[in-house]
Amino acid sequence: MKRSLTLILVPAALLAQSDLSGTMGLDLEDRLIRYSASDDLRDPVSELQRRLDRGDARLAWNDKQGYLPAVLDALKIPQSAQVLVFSKTSFQLQRIAPPTPRALYYNDDVYIGWVVDGDVIEVSSVDQLKGSIFFTLDQNPNRKPKFTRRDECLQCHASPRTLGVPGHMVRSVYSGNDGYPIFQAGGFNTDHRSPMKERWGGWYVTGTHANDLHMGNAFLADKDKENPENMDLKSGANQRSVKDRFDSSRYLSAHSDIVSLMVLEHQVRMHNLITRVSYEARVALEQQASMNKALGRPDGEWSDSTRRRIQNPTEVMMQYLLFADEAPLKGKVEGTSTFARDFARVGPRDHQGRSLREFDLEKRLFKYPCSFLVHSKAFDELPSAVKDHLYRRLWEVLSGVDRSKSYAALSAEDRRVVKEILTDTKPEIAADFARRDAMRLQSGNR
Repeated sequence: MKRSLTLILVPAALLAQSDLSGTMGLDLEDRLIRYSASDDLRDPVSELQRRLDRGDARLAWNDKQGYLPAVLDALKIPQSAQVLVFSKTSFQLQRIAPPTPRALYYNDDVYIGWVVDGDVIEVSSVDQLKGSIFFTLDQNPNRKPKFTRRDECLQCHASPRTLGVPGHMVRSVYSGNDGYPIFQAGGFNTDHRSPMKERWGGWYVTGTHANDLHMGNAFLADKDKENPENMDLKSGANQRSVKDRFDSSRYLSAHSDIVSLMVLEHQVRMHNLITRVSYEARVALEQQASMNKALGRPDGEWSDSTRRRIQNPTEVMMQYLLFADEAPLKGKVEGTSTFARDFARVGPRDHQGRSLREFDLEKRLFKYPCSFLVHSKAFDELPSAVKDHLYRRLWEVLSGVDRSKSYAALSAEDRRVVKEILTDTKPEIAADFARRDAMRLQSGNR
């Protein structure tokens, strides 16, 4: 379905102070984006569909969860990633309630939504250039499995909440005991910057978190609708199981793991930032090239406006990439499933065996403060103009040249180890950093 989304422009001069939470002036059918086109998709679900069409793959039917287990297996999504949301905040809301929560599963590139007795499985898959592509898969064993594209999902998934690009958000709402969000009480979009007390309203949460409190597993009483801050958060704290909440035997596991929820929150915004920065830079560079041609200027010349449009959003992305403004944990966090172990064993490791996927879970989410999505295909496809600026700024921060307040949370040890891991696991970054280290050494010897 062809769609043309004309979004509101955020003035470039404001981007340095912004978290990019507004929208941007961009038509998703711009020839550089061609969002609705399907002939150039490279996301994992489109690739799986091509394998199904060729007969190189098949999806087995399960009488309990339909195609869900087969889809997770085909896309290499661990069942331990399962998290459960009971608030009615999805298009299948009539089937979602505290006794029948919606289950979400994900890996680095794909998100899956499943509800009990649902007609479809909801799917979102990250394309390296277009961002998130949305699909449904009919839960019908009498039809050949077919992932059907659903651009109508952009009504919610290309908004200020997703930075104005096709993406996702993790919402925390005040929920009644029927699962309906109580919107007059407010709510939050959450990520690793959010204090725990704002997280997971409308979600089940299994895991322990010391003395800190979150909104999960709890309901807002009628008497507190005008004063939501009075919600009893202790009632949902440090729950190790959901078995007493609903019939979990209908699901793939009895967990809604707190560590999985934390990774999901981080990852969702990181994906949105990568897409936003990519869109912004590609359009800005084309407009600059057209201007240079019209005015007879040299190729590659940038105006101050173009420089801001590329560099300022990149700086916002880098601060998030390095967890510069992460909300600190107030005690040990521990999940209830095998998710933490399953997640940590996937990633590339440096020559000392260190990985960006290792957890801390006492003072912060990860042991080494740099997003694992630096190894994603979407990150690798960022325009060279973005990476030139990003790598320079990463080198400045990780080498200790930039000791500004924005990165004060990064210790000297953090910077050293993250730099070593990146140079061991990202050849492109290694080459860039080596060149800058040599220039710094040469400058110091003069």
